[in-house]
Amino acid sequence: MQGAGIALAAVLVLLTIYAFGVRPRLVRWGATDQEVERPYPGADLIPGARRGTTMAVTLEAPPSAVWPWLVQMGVGRGLWYTWDYWRPWGLRSADRIHPEWQGISVGHRMASVPDGSVWWEVAALEPERFLALRMSVDLLGHPFDPRGKPPRSYTDSIWCFLLEPLPGERTRLVVSGYWAFQPKWLRGIVNFLLLEPSTWIMQTRQFKGLKRRAERG
Repeated sequence: MQGAGIALAAVLVLLTIYAFGVRPRLVRWGATDQEVERPYPGADLIPGARRGTTMAVTLEAPPSAVWPWLVQMGVGRGLWYTWDYWRPWGLRSADRIHPEWQGISVGHRMASVPDGSVWWEVAALEPERFLALRMSVDLLGHPFDPRGKPPRSYTDSIWCFLLEPLPGERTRLVVSGYWAFQPKWLRGIVNFLLLEPSTWIMQTRQFKGLKRRAERG
């Protein structure tokens, strides 16, 4: 019993350190106060959704050089420019622009698994400025049509990329989004323990991948 009490106390200490020391940095990695607090596009795409993390990076390349990398994302296309080798199918992100993958529009699907059964769908785009990708799945990972009645338990989110030109042919890339989740009582737990840490791991790696590719010219 004494050992269990020590273990529980250690877990509580670690959770406290994460909640008050680590988490505040993860959920706004690289972003300024203004970028976190100001309105972010895409709020109307999922009614009732809450804004998630806001992360940002400055790229030493203009938006016109960053945009082509974003629109060719997806499995079977350019992938995501993040951690590639952990994926069981062993694919690698593209290291060049593919002209055949540049023509996307609202409704276009970017597969997230090799068989295309789950995907991110283009929900909004403004060339060289804004791209919003939406994924609507139940908690078993099955996609549903967000225009109809949602399942009892689901996650519905948009992953957004805002490109802002800076002096000197540079780009400020601000990534945020909105998330709806049912059941509501489980949302905070999933967000705190799973979504926020995994988003930080993948998004910071994607920033590095995009930075290397776009700045290379």
